[in-house]
Amino acid sequence: MTPGDQHPVIDYLTTLPVGIALDYVSVFVFALTGALVASRQQLDLVGFIFIAALTAVGGGTLRDLLIGRIPVFWVGRPEYMVLIAGAAVLVFFTAHLLESRYRALLWLDACALAVAVPAGVAVTMSRGHGPVTVLIMGVVTGSFGGLMRDVVCNEVPLTLKQGELYLSCAFAGAGAALLLTAAGAPGLPAAIGCGLVTFALRAGSLRWGWKLPVYKPRPPRTRG
Repeated sequence: MTPGDQHPVIDYLTTLPVGIALDYVSVFVFALTGALVASRQQLDLVGFIFIAALTAVGGGTLRDLLIGRIPVFWVGRPEYMVLIAGAAVLVFFTAHLLESRYRALLWLDACALAVAVPAGVAVTMSRGHGPVTVLIMGVVTGSFGGLMRDVVCNEVPLTLKQGELYLSCAFAGAGAALLLTAAGAPGLPAAIGCGLVTFALRAGSLRWGWKLPVYKPRPPRTRG
C-alpha cells in the first residue's frame, strides 16, 4: 500500500460526522489550554489568541507536513481559527473564575490529548504509512502543540516534566490503536480505544501520581 491509498482504518476525521466533531473538540480544548497558559503569563487578547492557535494546530500542522498531507488540515477552513479565537476570548474573560488555573489546564490538556492522539493515528493510517510512522505521528499530533505553547511561554513543558506520564500516554494510545486494528477492529472503535487508553494513563498520572522511573546520576567510582 502506498501513501494516499485508503487504509481499512479510514480517515474518520473527514468521513464520519462523529470524527469531524472530535476534530473540532480537540482544537477547541487545546485552544483553551493555550489560553489558560496565556492567562498565567498575563498576556493581552492578541497574545491569548496567538498562544491558543499555536497550541491547537501546532501538532497537527507538524504531522501533516511530515507525512506530506498538503495543504495542512486547517488551511482553507477558517472555522478552525474562529473556534480558536472564540476559545481564547472565552478564557480571557473567565480565567479569573477558576480557583486553580493550572489544575484546570492539566485536565483540559489530558482531554485534548485523548482526542488528538487518535486523530493523528487515523490520519496517518489513512495515508498508508506503517506502524512506526503511525506511532510517531500519534505522539506528534497529541504533544507538540503543547510543547510549543510551553516553550514560547517560558514554562517547563508538560511533556518533559520529570517522570511525568505524557509522551508515554500518547505512545501507549497509538499502540493500542495499532493492536486493535491488527485484531480486525473497525476504524472508529480503534480510535475510541486509543483515546481511552491515552486518557486513562494521563488521568492516573494526575490523580494518583503515576510516574516513570527517571535517571539518577551516580558519583563516579574512585579507584582504590
